[in-house]
Amino acid sequence: MVTSAAREKIGLIPAFVASIGASFIYLLIRIFGRTVQPKAVPWLCGPIGRDYIGDKPYEECAESENLTVERRAASGGLIPNFDSLASDEFDVTRVHPRVRHFYEHTARYRMDVWAEAAFPANIALWLLVTTISRKVNQLNFPLRVLETAKGMDSEIVLLRDLQGGVRYAGWYRRLVDTGRVIYTGFYMVNRTPVGDRPAVKVVFPMPHGNATVILRPRLSSAGEFELSSDGQAFGDVGFYRLDEKPDGSLRVWRIRSLKEHFRVYVDAADTLRCDHQVRFLGMQVLHLHYRIEAIAT
Repeated sequence: MVTSAAREKIGLIPAFVASIGASFIYLLIRIFGRTVQPKAVPWLCGPIGRDYIGDKPYEECAESENLTVERRAASGGLIPNFDSLASDEFDVTRVHPRVRHFYEHTARYRMDVWAEAAFPANIALWLLVTTISRKVNQLNFPLRVLETAKGMDSEIVLLRDLQGGVRYAGWYRRLVDTGRVIYTGFYMVNRTPVGDRPAVKVVFPMPHGNATVILRPRLSSAGEFELSSDGQAFGDVGFYRLDEKPDGSLRVWRIRSLKEHFRVYVDAADTLRCDHQVRFLGMQVLHLHYRIEAIAT
């Protein structure tokens, strides 16, 4: 059975600010977005959230798409078959075996995380997290190092079709100290119209829409595995904010100035690590660093 995290009660002022912030975001989507029909953008479609997020989207998605849900999967990963990322521009055989194993068997790993938010973007991030994120319990990015001092709970959720195949690999991460949700995510591999090469697609349900990040795999000059949303146009990798309209159409805003970059590597001390950077308008907004360890069996 899927159990949803308890809703956090926020004060009247944060709730008011959250409502204003959400309205502003929807206004930006209307101004800068485009209206599309879901059948015209199958590469972009993904789970849509309702008023409250927490872990509820896993159950809601399973119900709407006739899937089964496996919570706290003992095996399974974000990318069940790493070879699905192979292309003429990405040689999967050159990826470090431990990096590949992590993505194919994520449920067998635990992580410690450190966060750093840079000025002045950290002010806007603080407003977003302490209002909208708290209200809907999604994308509660840690803003201070001590917020992650007691660790992060990492859960793999597998959503399977009637034939047993994995439709979505969910990654549900919460701060142990507060229970606040950092990510309620759905992971999959698909191809984008621009470039027509495999990419990692991550969907974060939001109220009546979602935030979708599509990332192109590549190898750095040092041979390290990277994922980047640094695309050039609609239909390419990038960050997309979707709003579902009452008639079923989607209003989609591709936020060109918002970039995400992941670097997953084994360091000189033979420790598996990940650096995750978020930049907006060329400025670093958030830097998350993960130390990844296999769980003893």
